[in-house]
Amino acid sequence: MSPRHQKEPRAHWILLTILLIVVFMLLVVSGYTTGQLGEGENAPASQTDNTVVPAAVRDGGPILDPSRPDTPGLSVPDKTVVLTFDDGPSAWTPRILDVLKRHDAKATFFVIGSHVAQHPDVLRRIVDEGHELGVHTFTHVNMANVPSWRLRFELDQTQLAIAAVTGRTTELLRPPYSSTTGGMAAGDWRAISASGRYRVVLTDLDTKDWQKRGSDAIAAAGIPTDDHGAVVMMHDGGGDRAQTAAGLEKMLVDLTDRGYRFETVTEAAGVPPPWHRASTGEQIRGHVTIGVVRISDATVTFLRWAFIVLAGLAVARMLLLLVLAGRHARSTPFTPATTGASPGVTVVVPAYNEEVGVEAAVRSLAASDYPCFEIIVVDDGSTDGTSAVVDGLQLPGVRLIRQENAGKPGALNTGIAAARYDILVLVDGDTVFEPDAMRALVAPLADPTVGAVSGNTKVGNRGGLLGRWQHIEYVIGFNLDRRMFDVLQCMPTVPGAIGAFRRSVLDSVGGVSDDTLAEDTDLTMAICRAGWRVVYAPEARAWTEAPSTLGQLWKQRYRWCYGTMQAMWKHRRAIVERGASGKLGRRGLPYLLAFQVTLPLLAPLIDVAALYSVIFLPSPSIAYVWLAFLALQYVGAAYAFVLDRESLRPLWSLVLQQLVYRQLMYLVVIQSVASAIYGIRLKWQKLRRTGDMHSAPVTAGP
Repeated sequence: MSPRHQKEPRAHWILLTILLIVVFMLLVVSGYTTGQLGEGENAPASQTDNTVVPAAVRDGGPILDPSRPDTPGLSVPDKTVVLTFDDGPSAWTPRILDVLKRHDAKATFFVIGSHVAQHPDVLRRIVDEGHELGVHTFTHVNMANVPSWRLRFELDQTQLAIAAVTGRTTELLRPPYSSTTGGMAAGDWRAISASGRYRVVLTDLDTKDWQKRGSDAIAAAGIPTDDHGAVVMMHDGGGDRAQTAAGLEKMLVDLTDRGYRFETVTEAAGVPPPWHRASTGEQIRGHVTIGVVRISDATVTFLRWAFIVLAGLAVARMLLLLVLAGRHARSTPFTPATTGASPGVTVVVPAYNEEVGVEAAVRSLAASDYPCFEIIVVDDGSTDGTSAVVDGLQLPGVRLIRQENAGKPGALNTGIAAARYDILVLVDGDTVFEPDAMRALVAPLADPTVGAVSGNTKVGNRGGLLGRWQHIEYVIGFNLDRRMFDVLQCMPTVPGAIGAFRRSVLDSVGGVSDDTLAEDTDLTMAICRAGWRVVYAPEARAWTEAPSTLGQLWKQRYRWCYGTMQAMWKHRRAIVERGASGKLGRRGLPYLLAFQVTLPLLAPLIDVAALYSVIFLPSPSIAYVWLAFLALQYVGAAYAFVLDRESLRPLWSLVLQQLVYRQLMYLVVIQSVASAIYGIRLKWQKLRRTGDMHSAPVTAGP
């Protein structure tokens, strides 16, 4: 594929925004349908004033026609019981239906629309077995407490859900939190009157089975006295209904022995059946309603499990880092030789427009206490005064090579080819070495199995908030991660700022490749796959200038992330290889995929869910989880800072880093993945340097 440097498409940002909005709305839908938002199960009681309720309604039967307020409600004939069940359908409804079927009893089920969407097969069984259906609102709201638009929505959406499943609608309605006609308040009557052409069914006997007083008490509460008829209220949803099923069994046995009939609402009232054929449009809209509810439930389930899995992975990762970093710190370190022969070292410094920082870099290298080394600066077609600065230093042992711009890999290969010694230290043109860094960096190469060594990169400009955040990231992410990778023998990256290599190893892997934008990661993975150990030398400290603006930071991390993904793809066969390559493939690559690609891709969804939970849900559990995660981050950060002998003072900004900086890093990964999908091949992006290295030790300066 030919390189494409055109302006990058931005469609993925639009899609991401739409996705997050859709997810948020689905969470809101789920919140309403499960009762977590709005009124829910714990609705406040409506006003007790019932003077507005017509006297005929208050004193009449429980089966009402709100369009005729001056007419008493219909009552159930003697020796007849109308069994009604609220809050279903649910997983308990089939058990209730089994009991009814054994006793050849019919009932009326007042269903919640959102539950219809979750249990459509149960609703079909209710209808197929000859029972009636009524509306119980979509989310179990107190109808007296909601505005008219919400009331209409609750009723209509429930009807549509019923229509989608059964092909019919019903004219029966029972308001949630209702009971007898005598207990009706003014707000209840206004809501019933505004509900439209429904036949409203209240109750004569409320078993209060939701109180779970035992099956005997439930059965006793549902048995009429003196052979009267009654509408009996029970529940087939809203919780564990084992006692309800057992109480129903006892009630049916008792009433059957006493000669009672069990009829539906319309049979007992002597009115036409409640069914109306649903139109095609109603059925289609009902399927849409059910689909939205199901998708919202699936979204919540996915996010819940994703949150659990990611939280578990984060905890496991931190514990693994702490344990292995501690093991690395306790192991016998490579001790730099202070006497005897030391191998000669060639330091290669690729430089492109490094006029601002190259003098400090070269002077710090020249001030090294290592006994035998040379410095090669490769000016890779700079358009500023980089070469003039290096020439003007007039330092012994420093050579300057000028070439046409070939990119950083080309500059490194030029320096490697001109090197006098077989031990090579590759250094960025803005990096400042501590005097003993080279000695500590080269020492591990005394082990013949070691092919490359990673040094410890420190942020030199950590004064501002952005600098502090990057300083924390370097100490935690780079220090702890590299210690872990060293112990697990799967080091994926020797940073371009400070790394030591054997010339023979570089020759065996074909030198520094320009296949990716992360040439240091690509090179390190190639060395691992060639069978060499790559280790970490924390005492080899070098200071680098981190980006000082968000724009510069974005460019740098975009290149790093995109290049790392390229390197992972290039070396993907390591997953099935053996030996050192297999360790990289089955340890290092999955770690990078999980925590540097997958987690950032899912993070915006998790953040939206967390934001929703904090704003709308009454339980502070999400806040507690976030605080626990932050505490774990502080533990890991403090340990990393202690290992690196750093002051703990910058850690006050860690909480802000989690809120702001972390989100930026997630967006970088999303942009990188989108660019890979688009097939864009990025150009090398040179960062603007300021020369601000005030945090670096004075002894390492010019």
